[in-house]
Amino acid sequence: MTTTEERIDALELAFGPLDDTSNPLGTVGLLAADAAGRVLPEAERVLDAFDLNAEFVPADVGGRLERMDMLGRLLRPVFRRDASLGFGYGLNCFFATAPVWTAGDPEQRRHAARLLLDGRRVAVARHEVAHGNDFVRDEFTARPVPGGMVLDGSKSAIANASRATGLVIFARTEGAARGRSHTVLLLDRDELPAGRVEDLARRTTTGMRSAEFGGLRITDCPVPRDAVLGAVGDGYELSLRSSLLIRGLIPSIVLAGADTALRTVARFAGRTRADGRSSLDVQHVRDVITGGFLDLLVIDCLALVATRALHLLPRQMSAYAAAAAYLAPKLVAESMDEMSSVLGEETFAQDGAYGMFQKQRRDLPVTSLGHAGSAGRQVSILPQLPYFARHAWFADPEPPPGLFRPHDPLPPLDLSQPALLGDGDPLAATLVACTDLLESAGGPGEEREGSPLRFLARALTGELVELKKAFEKMPEGDREALSSPYSFGLADRYTLVLAGAASLGVWREQRHAPPGRVDSFLADPAWATAVLYRLVRRLGLPLPDRPDDCERLVLDEAMARLHNRRSYDLYSSPLA
Repeated sequence: MTTTEERIDALELAFGPLDDTSNPLGTVGLLAADAAGRVLPEAERVLDAFDLNAEFVPADVGGRLERMDMLGRLLRPVFRRDASLGFGYGLNCFFATAPVWTAGDPEQRRHAARLLLDGRRVAVARHEVAHGNDFVRDEFTARPVPGGMVLDGSKSAIANASRATGLVIFARTEGAARGRSHTVLLLDRDELPAGRVEDLARRTTTGMRSAEFGGLRITDCPVPRDAVLGAVGDGYELSLRSSLLIRGLIPSIVLAGADTALRTVARFAGRTRADGRSSLDVQHVRDVITGGFLDLLVIDCLALVATRALHLLPRQMSAYAAAAAYLAPKLVAESMDEMSSVLGEETFAQDGAYGMFQKQRRDLPVTSLGHAGSAGRQVSILPQLPYFARHAWFADPEPPPGLFRPHDPLPPLDLSQPALLGDGDPLAATLVACTDLLESAGGPGEEREGSPLRFLARALTGELVELKKAFEKMPEGDREALSSPYSFGLADRYTLVLAGAASLGVWREQRHAPPGRVDSFLADPAWATAVLYRLVRRLGLPLPDRPDDCERLVLDEAMARLHNRRSYDLYSSPLA
């Protein structure tokens, strides 16, 4: 039986080198398919042979899903190449079935598992939200009748609408009480009455052009009572509970696309011109590549914490998943803007050696949008912060070290455990503990970067103090105060503090990793110093002298990974 690590490597090799012009699954083929608005059939056949759908099915119902951190990593070979393929072929099926895995009864879970394990698709039609986006702004209604419900309505933008056998429908329930306005239904199109479900026209998108976003119209369709997931009216809660699973994966898929973008820019910058020089001789170019790599390391630290916390800290992980899903697309979008200044006019290339940059840049807003985008993720964080300020910050114990150790085993995934609102913030305790460690005489990092790293860790801890003061002043449950622009700004700052805490935790645990598990680059304080410098600068806090030596080491690592074909993340995985 293969391990997940072996499956990750096998999937990467099955696609072949992205930059090989003779590879039918390389850049040339993917860009041509994107321009035509279709997914490469050869690429889907690779995923068929790999049985990718099994990765989205929990092991207790016959699938291979056992660890959320590994699922995030396994998606990266696909999303490095084509977000349309990764999302349209399989990840959307996981998004669709998340409510089934979290709230379905045994038969519902088995039915959804059979659909996916048989190679079929499941699509989801989510409900409209006030803070959402126009792309998802129509919906279905369900009215109770004896023995079940009758479903009506339409939705014009559903991923895989016409290709899906299974449907997960969030439907507005007539006559429901406030807060119980939606019900979730698991349907099988093969079992619905004939003529009640109609496929609508496909929608054209700017990003993920090969993915199918079509519509469905359902007319006066009776559905049985056993199609309801959970209870009638559970839709809003199920949406939130499902997001706890989904959000931790967002950093991995945006990181994978950004990996290809950064690799494209680094290759461009490293070209030697006729005069023997290259763009790397320019400080701005070196800064952009260094900064882009650092942002991907930060994002992967957040991805690691958010996914492993589902196993290790289910009662505290809600804020971490939301923060990771909020901050990762933001960092990547800004980093890609900086990268475009290096590529110049090649930024707009639709094909050729640099065409993948434009594709990944177009795809990012769609891959990271989710149900309600960044606002919804901040709204999930904000209600927890006054509680953390009063009861958790500078009081909670640290999380288990395994939160930061990617190769450590994890307890089984229990989807009944994650809580919508956390009862503590142990990741913040890691920031405080690492700051205390660096403050102590002779602490790790004193050899070279101890002083700037100590200064930067102290700055982040000071920011946590300021956040504590600000949220302690807010009355608990004061929705008006929490919904102010000021509070949203504080939530943004909190995510940057968490990013720093996650990065320090990964660095510290690398120093204590057993022989054979130590990554010399991650155990060096250079990358952690450079990461914290960027985060503290984003926060507008006082800075030490720029850590030039640290940034040079990070740039050297980025260029070495380009030439040695290794991934731009915490794992430095081999690429085809």
